[in-house]
Amino acid sequence: MSLAIFDLDNTLIAGDSDHAWGEFLVEQGAVDAKIYREANERYFQLYQSGELDIHEYLAFSLKPLAENSPEQLAAWHQQFMAAKIEPIILPRAEELLARHRARGDTLLIITATNRFITAPIAERLGVDELIAIEPEVIDGRYTGRVSGVPSFQAGKVTRLEEWLSERDHTLDGSTFYSDSINDLPLLERVDTAIAVDPDEQLRAAAQERNWRIISLRDQ
Repeated sequence: MSLAIFDLDNTLIAGDSDHAWGEFLVEQGAVDAKIYREANERYFQLYQSGELDIHEYLAFSLKPLAENSPEQLAAWHQQFMAAKIEPIILPRAEELLARHRARGDTLLIITATNRFITAPIAERLGVDELIAIEPEVIDGRYTGRVSGVPSFQAGKVTRLEEWLSERDHTLDGSTFYSDSINDLPLLERVDTAIAVDPDEQLRAAAQERNWRIISLRDQ
């Protein structure tokens, strides 16, 4: 049984769920609109260029989880799924997942977006296995801090190795699909690397390494 690994944002969905959550919070009036939107955009651009300081970003992005009750967050997430995520789920991505599922592959999403945002998205896509950034929870509430190694850049490799060792799995026959230059460390570790609607830096890297480049968007 082979492992089929998928990045989430701009790979299986036509957008960035972390950035979209920030926009959603602004629309809900849950954060200071001007300050939060400007910071959200700045961090998003740093992510796209491969220059994001993940710990600085997490101090920003996890703060609203700590400032609101689990009940309020759950209600917001339901609205977020309907308004922001459902419209950007890619039918061709669902077909790709279905093909791997039919082959008997183990499906795994690995993402640099936190589990609060992404667990319901993975469930919606029918993917049981998820490696995501883990927000710390104490006494049922988010603290605003991160637990463990963030699954970002080389941290995705670290977290995947932990996951593999816990399940006695290997990367033999593994495939990883991603759009982002941030995922180069993991793309270089798997047996088959596939660039999906890649950013310019990843496209160049994929062409240099003769990796397959595909699109899951409507042409």
